[in-house]
Amino acid sequence: MKRLGLSIVAAALLLAGPSLAHRGHGGLTVVVIDEATGGVTVTHRFAAHDVEPALVTVAPDAQPTLDDPAAVLALEAHLDRRFRLEVNGERIDLDHARTDLAGDNIRVDFTGQGLSGAAGRSVRVDLDFFPGVHDDQEQQVNVRVAGVTRTVVFRPGSPAQTVVFTR
Repeated sequence: MKRLGLSIVAAALLLAGPSLAHRGHGGLTVVVIDEATGGVTVTHRFAAHDVEPALVTVAPDAQPTLDDPAAVLALEAHLDRRFRLEVNGERIDLDHARTDLAGDNIRVDFTGQGLSGAAGRSVRVDLDFFPGVHDDQEQQVNVRVAGVTRTVVFRPGSPAQTVVFTR
């Protein structure tokens, strides 16, 4: 009887494993500011299985799949519109650089130009990806200047956040 009970518990854990493996929706954004040139690169990374449900609202006129080029263009535009960056109080305009779709991995890169040679940097980040789609969406943002990284985390409704770098 004891073995039967252990077998049932083991079977339940095996069946629950896949559902527990992915509890939430999230992504990673990395902002790198080249102190010498003022060049800015922003890389957004997501899992395709988190993004594709959002395509229904992000790309309403396209198929809700990353196989549809129109949906990918709408995703790029969404990320561009909903990610805002300021360095030392100056808004940084970003241009789409490339998108890589590899299996379940999505990487979308943007580049821009900020201030060069500033002694200290205040970097303000504001984002709101996929509003109303995943109420547990979490986006980690790593901001790197001169080899130092600061991290902030955004959830639905999070306000803009500022990180400060000093020499």
